[in-house]
Amino acid sequence: YFIIIVSPSQQHSYKKDKRFKLSTTLTSIKNRLSFFTLCVAMSLPTYIRRAGLVAGAGTVYIGAVYLGLQLYGVGCKHPDDHLTSTATTSGNKVKSYVFDPRRTATFQRIAHAYDDEIAKDEFVMGINLLRRALLYFHARGDVLEVGAGTGRNLGYYPGKSTVRKIVLTDSSDKMLLRAKDKLKCMSASERERYEIIEANAENLQLFGDNSFDTIVDTFGLCSFDDPVKVLKQLQRVCRPDGKILLLEHGRSKSYEGLSGYLDKHAERHAKNWGCVWNRDIDKIVKEAGLNMEKLDTWHFGTTYYIICKPSK
Repeated sequence: YFIIIVSPSQQHSYKKDKRFKLSTTLTSIKNRLSFFTLCVAMSLPTYIRRAGLVAGAGTVYIGAVYLGLQLYGVGCKHPDDHLTSTATTSGNKVKSYVFDPRRTATFQRIAHAYDDEIAKDEFVMGINLLRRALLYFHARGDVLEVGAGTGRNLGYYPGKSTVRKIVLTDSSDKMLLRAKDKLKCMSASERERYEIIEANAENLQLFGDNSFDTIVDTFGLCSFDDPVKVLKQLQRVCRPDGKILLLEHGRSKSYEGLSGYLDKHAERHAKNWGCVWNRDIDKIVKEAGLNMEKLDTWHFGTTYYIICKPSK
């Protein structure tokens, strides 16, 4: 054992030094806490703003999808009873626009107002961005577009160095007249690579096998009487190393309630637009025998962005 004898003056010095260290430590802690508080105070408005932006963006997205379904679902209200056909449900014959084989007549009727009716909905839902991305990143060489309608993809195709020729086809001549009007607004050099042909996508006998590098269909599978047959035709005219690009709307696999809404209003929508919006898109693609390279869905699973290769 060792006994250390400390003088009173040394004790006083030791206590003073200890108090000084304690005071310094407390001051340091206080300064750090003040700095932390300041950082939190400065960061809090930023986090609040970010949270507000995220919440706002989510609300806008959900609202856009809802309004799109509501407005696009209502569409042009022109009841044409003579257009209805019959479908068999549980042994009983009922009128059905979904199974109407003459829906091209609907496209003829709505052609004059089609762009005005859906332009705002597509803008709010970002459909134009999806069109642009699909064509910019994947369209190459000689292109065939089926179900081209009023030419809503015009202006989204890459330049001549990437896409040499674009053939637009549709079964509705009145829809194609709108597309021709849009072509007139283009420069002569840009217009010369386009060709417009009235043709049924289910029977593309105008074109031989392996005629195109890229086949495009945007929101057409909902409007063809036999979408599987159409895809098989697209596969026939597509070159073995080519691509078939699809941007479609259909059933949601993630939200059954939303698919239920589409089912409930399918007849009304088909009557107004000639479009069956509750089809099982990826099932149709698989039945046609296409090789799916990429499948993305948007708008809670109701919009399909698909890149396919022909199975040759």
